[in-house]
Amino acid sequence: MEVALELLWRFTDALLQLLLQPFYYISILLMMLMYRRQVLLERKLFHVRLHSWGLQTWRTLIGGLLAGICVSIAIAFLGISLSEQAVVCIWIVSIILLLFRVRYLCLAYSIGILGMIQFVLGFFPDLSLPGILGTAADAVIGLDIPALLALVAVLHLVEALLVKLQGASFANPVFMESKRGKLVGGYQMQAFWPIPLILLIPAQTGGALLPWTPLLGGDGWSAGFSMAALPVVIGFTEMTQSMLPQAKANKTFKRLLVYSVVLLAFSLLSSWWKPLTIVAALISFLVHEGLLWYSRMEEQHSSPLFVHPQQGLKVLAVIPGSPAESLGILAGESIVKINGISVRTKEQMHAALRKNSAFCKLEVRNLQGESKFMQRAIYAGEHHQLGAILAPDPDAGVVLMMKPVSIFQLIAMKVQAKNKTGEMQPAGPHNSDTAEM
Repeated sequence: MEVALELLWRFTDALLQLLLQPFYYISILLMMLMYRRQVLLERKLFHVRLHSWGLQTWRTLIGGLLAGICVSIAIAFLGISLSEQAVVCIWIVSIILLLFRVRYLCLAYSIGILGMIQFVLGFFPDLSLPGILGTAADAVIGLDIPALLALVAVLHLVEALLVKLQGASFANPVFMESKRGKLVGGYQMQAFWPIPLILLIPAQTGGALLPWTPLLGGDGWSAGFSMAALPVVIGFTEMTQSMLPQAKANKTFKRLLVYSVVLLAFSLLSSWWKPLTIVAALISFLVHEGLLWYSRMEEQHSSPLFVHPQQGLKVLAVIPGSPAESLGILAGESIVKINGISVRTKEQMHAALRKNSAFCKLEVRNLQGESKFMQRAIYAGEHHQLGAILAPDPDAGVVLMMKPVSIFQLIAMKVQAKNKTGEMQPAGPHNSDTAEM
């Protein structure tokens, strides 16, 4: 009973700490800016809104909250604890990385870098730096890097599950250049989850003892425990032109799962044999970046899926609530005939739809090459293309150019949106800030 009351009291205190910390609210604001940017891109490309940035924000908030509960329970049994100095170091490095690219707002990078810095400082035990530099060096040297890397592994394990469950719902259709310089359809999948963590910390003075023995920390838990709040952000960005969003999300899930298990294994081993710490730190940073590079190369060497076949028009996406959705048309399928007329261009599609302005019959070919037949009444005011967003004309001179985004660019977008008319950018080299995991 005493332990239960102590846990409840400490949890309430940590929850109040979380509510008073600005970092959690800053991360939520960052998510809102990212989703607003995605909606603006949809409007520029298709002149319609396929997603609601408000709904996307709620999805990430709920997903992040559930993930925070699961991670907090897992690390309580692992014995992962953070000092106040560790929290400050992590956030300083994260904010510095955020100034360069939004996707660098990831503990795999910040803690991996801190582990490498600690390894380098270990070669200079007598190094004495003046002022704030000396304080920072002492703080980094005192970090429990194996425990922090174990936290990274657990967070990425949860991230893998979130990607599998929610990743496809954050897919935005885009136009991009293929490796042959032709315009093709594709998807940008980008999501970030703010994770509120409640961490157990070994107490400095006597208190109630935990009813279990954490895996890490050893005798540090003999004096009791306290709790602290730590808001973190996890997220991923993928772009695909060769597969459907759910298939890409499943592949990303498997790779993240392997990454997190390997990192967790090396982190736990390094807590018993310190020389492995630098190996775990390098895995955290370099393998993470290697997965991004491999995903990018894989897409470049794969055949695009969203291009028009010799017969028919390829569907890139379906507008929610549109006739195409009610008919059951799916992304990746091809519209072959409309009202008995074969269609190969958008102009032919419009002419076939006008043949019978009150009713339409469709022949649609699915991804397996099988034909299915659909029919539906057409009502006044409905989308002129039935609400199906088609793959682009490969010779069109318009392409969306995705570039690395910094926090300053995100904040400036709202101001720029007031001064621009939302015109598309001309075709040019495709440079995407891809595959953040």
